Amino acid sequence: MSGRELSYVQEAFDTNWIAPLGPNVDAFERELCDYVGTTHAAALSSGTAALHLALIMLGVSAGDLVLCQSFTFSASANPIVYQGATPVFIDSEPDTWNICPIALDKALKYYTDRGQRPKAIIGVHLYGMAAKLSEILAVCEKYGVPLIEDAAEALGSTYQGKRLGSFGLMSVLSFNGNKIITTSGGGALLSHEEELIKKAQFLATQARDAAPHYQHSQIGYNYRLSNVCSGIGRGQLEVIDLRVEQRRANFDHYYRHLQALPGISFQQEPAGTFSNRWLSCFAVEPEESGRISRETIRLALERENIESRPLWKPMHLQPVFAQAPYFGENVAETLFDKGLCLPSGSNLSTSDLNRITDTVKSLFV
Repeated sequence: MSGRELSYVQEAFDTNWIAPLGPNVDAFERELCDYVGTTHAAALSSGTAALHLALIMLGVSAGDLVLCQSFTFSASANPIVYQGATPVFIDSEPDTWNICPIALDKALKYYTDRGQRPKAIIGVHLYGMAAKLSEILAVCEKYGVPLIEDAAEALGSTYQGKRLGSFGLMSVLSFNGNKIITTSGGGALLSHEEELIKKAQFLATQARDAAPHYQHSQIGYNYRLSNVCSGIGRGQLEVIDLRVEQRRANFDHYYRHLQALPGISFQQEPAGTFSNRWLSCFAVEPEESGRISRETIRLALERENIESRPLWKPMHLQPVFAQAPYFGENVAETLFDKGLCLPSGSNLSTSDLNRITDTVKSLFV
């Protein structure tokens, strides 16, 4: 917390705006648009809620196909199933670790040739790293399928000078407690299309019709963010650039101290991209590292009471999605087998970072 959050929360209490509407909600939505570079935003209870509403906006329903990056957290895929649709998982490419434009094209050609047009594509900017948006958007245009940009991990990152979250027909942000800024729990749906956001706001407030009584012509959801949580978000958004600076400093420390170790490779920024470095991650190749594996490093850190985690387990390997179609090779699987997320909190001290890197380096002596 920056400290400024309390002033916005106190204002909500002083004015008795506690419900999921109010001045902080309106201001937070405007401020998000100003920061990201979109024209409309809906502050919501979670990034998952935002993605669910995006699919509803696109008319996704039972029997439809939605293409989704496989190498991601399950929240990117679960809303597809909420709508009764079928997720089709797409492999990553090795440069950014995000959705592979080649595999995406193959999947879209496969279904187009069979007279099936997927309703949407969900691309994720993993760990704050921009996907190859130029290639992805060209594929989307080629087949006429809209992109939902999952920027839940990427607030503050850019691609060719533009903020992530401003490229998709709709874009999703998350303010969960583990994100680079937080509202304790929350998210947002962004778009340049006013009608999409208006409809999302309507559905997110239980789809109550304009009537003096409670009348509902559509199924709605309790997905709006409260005025209190929005106040926290406003205070957090004021320090987003500092949080990005702190996360990037973590990565720079890890890179300086570990990149020369045999078999270690870090997620790099391709030309034209700027990552918020939400999480600092690397991969280790046991055949080059003297049989030191991701698990060797993770367990050594654990013995020192330092938490680290494997990279995301791909969705097409998850038991719950075992029957879902998959297009690609084994890039995502390899990253999961060999990749590790290091501690990346904005409040890590130099001594914390040194303790982590010293533990890793001790394995290579």
